[in-house]
Amino acid sequence: MSPRTHTTSNHEEIKKWAEERKAKPSKVKGTEQDGTSLLRLDFPGYTGENLETITWNEWFEIFDKNKLALLFQEETSEGKKSNFNKIIRKEH
Repeated sequence: MSPRTHTTSNHEEIKKWAEERKAKPSKVKGTEQDGTSLLRLDFPGYTGENLETITWNEWFEIFDKNKLALLFQEETSEGKKSNFNKIIRKEH
């Protein structure tokens, strides 16, 4: 069975999904432009040197300003908790 993905812009759903995986709201250093930045979720053990942890309020401010959504997976095809996610532009 292939793993299902979900897409949401709901702040509480995103925060809950990330916190269940101990991910922190982050932005990519050096991508600031017009009050916005590239957003990421920083998972333990995967931290890149170019990520800067920010508050959830800052993260969602950028997220909403850019009309973004989170595409994510709850479980892998083996039934394990999945960290797969991608920040995408919302469709109309």
